[in-house]
Amino acid sequence: MIELNREEFNTLSKEIFTCDSPTGYTQNVIKIIENHIKDLGFDYKILNNGALEVSISGENHYKVVATSAHCDTLGLMVRSIKSDGTLALTKLGGPITPTLDSEYCRIYTRDNRVYQGTILSTSPSVHVYNDANNKSRDIDSLVVRLDEVVKNKEDVLKLGIQNGDIVCYDPKFEITKTGFLKTRFIDDKVSVVVILLLLKYVKKHNLTFKYDTKIYFVVYEEVGHGASMIDHNIDEFVTLDMGCVGLDLAGNEFAVSICAKDSGGPYDYELTTRLINLAKDNNINYTIDIFPFYGSDVGAASRAGVDIKGALIGTGVSASHGMERTHVDGIENTLKLIYLYLIK
Repeated sequence: MIELNREEFNTLSKEIFTCDSPTGYTQNVIKIIENHIKDLGFDYKILNNGALEVSISGENHYKVVATSAHCDTLGLMVRSIKSDGTLALTKLGGPITPTLDSEYCRIYTRDNRVYQGTILSTSPSVHVYNDANNKSRDIDSLVVRLDEVVKNKEDVLKLGIQNGDIVCYDPKFEITKTGFLKTRFIDDKVSVVVILLLLKYVKKHNLTFKYDTKIYFVVYEEVGHGASMIDHNIDEFVTLDMGCVGLDLAGNEFAVSICAKDSGGPYDYELTTRLINLAKDNNINYTIDIFPFYGSDVGAASRAGVDIKGALIGTGVSASHGMERTHVDGIENTLKLIYLYLIK
């Protein structure tokens, strides 16, 4: 049975998590993934929307199965430049905006310049603003303070910054001695790492996939249409994404979550049951759960008209879309379950 190689996991995670890749600006992380896939010798192609598709011939050809992870993350974009030289913002995806107050960030311009700044409330000082502690931290109450000598809009424009530029906030990547991965964007970069580790293990041990397999590294999941472009000849699709933690949900950071239903409705009953039985029969720590405010790439593919059996699994993630955290045990359990599903 496959196990998580901690040293390999740590190295690969740092490479993936510290590469800025918000929805709409994923070419750099796709290039990192492409280099790994190329080194392993798998057939792949970059799709028109920027996603990467790996094609693998399996032992049996009577059905085609697929898995995926999305490498796009939450982020921000310059909405407008204010008269005082700060940047107004619009969201890419759905971050918990109060958690962004005081985060360091990078601004990527269309001509490949990168500037630094800090995301701040429009009432950023208790010595100046009497509402500094209680003012809303919604997106319209946050701005970027540039680390450049700018006093007005014209100064900012001279830097080459304009509306529509990408704003990426610090992932704060860390793996603790106790095995916790705490960082922004565990949703869903941890699944990217899991799939790459699986492919490295398969190549190292010369293993065979059960069926003809497609693997997708998706780039627009956070805005809802990520896997809409997958091959229409796929029969089964088990996507890897985060499992949710909190309230009455069963998921936790040490287990692989198997989702029975999310906001788009129930996942395929037979395929989900098959995954549950794989976990149960192989002593994998798992939970079965409902994610009421959640959608995945299976839903995107189904809405695009792909006729698939669909299922969703992933490590339990605390504080999703905020300051996220999971544990290497949950990651290893996810790795084991997708391995059992795909590999002979």
